[in-house]
Amino acid sequence: MKLIRFGEYGQEKIGVQIDGVNYDVSAFGGDYNEQFFAENGLARLEEFVKANEGKLIEIPAGTRLGAPFTRPSKIVCIGLNYKDHAAETGAAIPAEPIIFMKSTTALVGPHDNIVIPKNSKKTDWEVEFGIVIGKQASYVEESEALDYIAGYVLHNDVSEREFQIERGGTWDKGKGCDTFAPMGPYLTTADEVADINNVRLWLKVNGKTYQDGNTSNLIFSVAHVVSYVSQFMTLLPGDVISTGTPAGVGLGFNPPIYLKEGDVVELGADYLGESRQEVVAYKGK
Repeated sequence: MKLIRFGEYGQEKIGVQIDGVNYDVSAFGGDYNEQFFAENGLARLEEFVKANEGKLIEIPAGTRLGAPFTRPSKIVCIGLNYKDHAAETGAAIPAEPIIFMKSTTALVGPHDNIVIPKNSKKTDWEVEFGIVIGKQASYVEESEALDYIAGYVLHNDVSEREFQIERGGTWDKGKGCDTFAPMGPYLTTADEVADINNVRLWLKVNGKTYQDGNTSNLIFSVAHVVSYVSQFMTLLPGDVISTGTPAGVGLGFNPPIYLKEGDVVELGADYLGESRQEVVAYKGK
């Protein structure tokens, strides 16, 4: 299945996409949250959809899509997980996965605007293959890790490089700004991804392709990442692990290329669909 959420920000309803058409399943009740995943929601939703075949209401074209799940307890990210990306940033290949956290308040819909933060000079892009956890995971063995995954999601790990690299401390301060985690258009359930080790992902800015990678080039596999992260924290249903980005980020060019107001970012991945974000300047206080 492909799970979507639709409607105005903060008032999203739940839906599904079937054969490229979006349908309202709000009559199922609830939301795509921790409780949904923990209480066998995917299986119950599948039964609901089958029972209502031909009766579901189509969502009007042009309706805003939100993130395909509610705000999770955690967005965990893996840094430098593609050899080509490590090379372009001048970093050594890590011996173990690099973990950082992305603020859950950064989460937005797949086509929402990216807001360049106040005082930002180096806002950058990163297309990523995201994992959505389906059941509580703690000290999981790698051989069992895939059993804990509900599905996968397209993620633009937007990053402010000055905040991340030049301001001291951890990477987190350059990763968690508002709108820095566009996800979707949908959550694709694990059974629909034929080979997680062979997923092409790409990103364009203003129509020019900058990233074109494949999960076959991950340093640490999806199963390894889930197992590894679970050694350090309990993963809850609905949590997201973003697996890293391939080469082609703005930081990696000489001179670097960073996002500016008016830019358009488009990205996509096999099985996970496509998203589009316009870049706007911060206009708050």
